This record gives sequence, structure tokens and C-alpha cells, in this order.
Amino acid sequence: MRVAKDPQSGFYFVRFTVGGKRQQHSTKTKIKGQADAIAQRIYQNARIRAECREPIQAVGKVREMWLAAHDKTVSAGHWKNVSTWDPCGLDKLLLDHCGTASVELAIKKFAEGRAPITVNGWLRILNLLGGWAIQRGMILTLPWRVKMQKIQKTPRKTLPVSQVQDWISAAEVTALKSNRWAIGAAIRLMIGLGLREQEALGARWEWLDWERKTYTVGKAKGFEARVIPVPAWLVIWLESRKADLGLILGEKHPAGFTRKAIYGANQACGTPGISAHRLRGTFATLHSEAGTPIQVIQHMLGHKSPTTTMLYLEVHLKQAEEQQAKVAERMGMAGNGRGEPENPPQRSIS
Repeated sequence: MRVAKDPQSGFYFVRFTVGGKRQQHSTKTKIKGQADAIAQRIYQNARIRAECREPIQAVGKVREMWLAAHDKTVSAGHWKNVSTWDPCGLDKLLLDHCGTASVELAIKKFAEGRAPITVNGWLRILNLLGGWAIQRGMILTLPWRVKMQKIQKTPRKTLPVSQVQDWISAAEVTALKSNRWAIGAAIRLMIGLGLREQEALGARWEWLDWERKTYTVGKAKGFEARVIPVPAWLVIWLESRKADLGLILGEKHPAGFTRKAIYGANQACGTPGISAHRLRGTFATLHSEAGTPIQVIQHMLGHKSPTTTMLYLEVHLKQAEEQQAKVAERMGMAGNGRGEPENPPQRSIS
């Protein structure tokens, strides 16, 4: 690659050979530093176009292609998030022209009146489309470099173990009489097996092995069939409606079927913040506190990465208090309540 100055116009131009073809482009600037940066970008774009296996498409077209390719391979929620994603002016921009400045401008437009976590979700979808385009050979690297916004993590709620039974009873009372057993079954499957709400709603009797006391998740978010031991209390409870085939809940229910009952239980028991997903988090946290290895928890939750599993585990305050007491005891500070050693060293008076 060679950058030179046109003696007549004073503008710098760049000359290079890519794919056996000689090219020359004007940088449209008379400043050497700017010309070098622009020339490098022109050369990289030309190299990318020469090495790409597929024609580079606009951002909007890439999204359409992704949706068509993943219609049967991703969850309905994930597909819907991408299909309703707002490009904020990037839809007609070619992917290799979608630089950092363009993305930052789109984020600024999207961020008006929205929380940082929502803005980060927008950026994740753009990165998803860009990564998929790299896999398809449209581009070699992402042409933008934009960091996620910083978010203050707030503690996520877990259902106190001492309130589980009362909380489930309150949820069943809140539910309509015709749905009471189905609500109870869905909630117990989420707490007892760590199922997602959709997995609980689609649970089937034929996936339950009564002899081995195991349940195989036959339809999961990641299309993985995982086997989970069923606790004795849940086996006993399910036996009252035992069947050979069909949905455990009796009939098909829509997403969010347990929402109102969970809200009612939270109101009755004073446990705000508990949701269907936090019941899954409660399952993971209680297993972690009981000493279950993270690899086992990962398998039961159906996560592909232990990093994802770690996000579900909340530190229990009681455990922290116990560890604080042990540390205080080792320092000799336990028991006097004054922050002083129990047996302070005696000073000799001379």
C-alpha cells in the first residue's frame, strides 16, 4: 500500500493491489496524518470485500437473513427480540460501513428515555448480527468498537427456604379454582427441578421415570434433553394425578400463566421481587448452599457455560455472617462486642 500526494490537487491518494487487481482511491484530504488513517481503512475494506464469501448486505437485510436462518433453531423469545429490534437508522447502511461513529449515534437515539440495561440489550443484538455475518463470510471483523454501558448490579431475590411451603400455598389460593392444581404443579416443577416457566408448562408425564425418579426435559430452550433427579416430596405430590401420557398441567397454557399467582403469593408473604425466573434462581442458590457442585447445577439448569450458571447463584447472608464470625474468632475478636482482642497482651510496667 502506497500513500502519495497529487501535485495538482494537493489531495493524498492511496494505491494498492488486492486479489490481483490494482486499485487507486483518493483520501479527499490534504493532511498527511488523516490521509494515512483513511488510506488504511480503504485498504482494509477492499481486502475484506475481496476475501468475503458472500456479498456484504445492509444491516436490515442481515437481520432478515438471520431471522430466516434461525426460525426453527432459537427460542421464540429470542427470535421475537431480534425481529422487533429497532435499527435506529442503521437498517439501510452496509454492514462494513457501520462504523463506531454510526453505532454510537444510533445508540444515542435509542437511549432516550431508556434504562442502560435496555440499551445494552440493543447493542447485544447488533453484535449478534455482526458476529453471524462474520461466520457467513460477509465481513472479517466487526467495523465498530462500542462498549456496553456500566450498570450497577442490584441483589436479585431468592425465596427464603423457611417460606417455601407457605408461599406455594398462597400462590395456589390466589389462582382461579379451575387453575389451582396446574398453578401448583408449574410452581413446584420450577422450584423442585429448576425448570424454566415454558419448560414447566410443557412438562409431560411420559418424560417422568417413576422407577428411577428422574425427569427428562424433552423440550428445552437450548434443545438439550437433560435428566434431572426428582426429589421425593415432588414425586409424592405428583402421584395424586399420575398419568401415562399428556401434559402434566392437563392442558396447554400461555406464557406468563403463573404471573398473577406469583404476584399474589408475594403480596401475601411479603416477598417482593420473586418471579418465575427467580424461582429457578432460588433452586440454583439452594443447591449451591447445600454443597452441590456447580457442574451438577449447570447440568440441571441446562446451561452450556458455567459462567451463565454463576449468574444464578446468590450469596446467602447467613453464610456470610457465619464466615464473618469465623474470621472474628481467628482474630481473637469474637465475644466481647467492643472490637477489642479477648485476651489483650499485658504491658509490663518498668
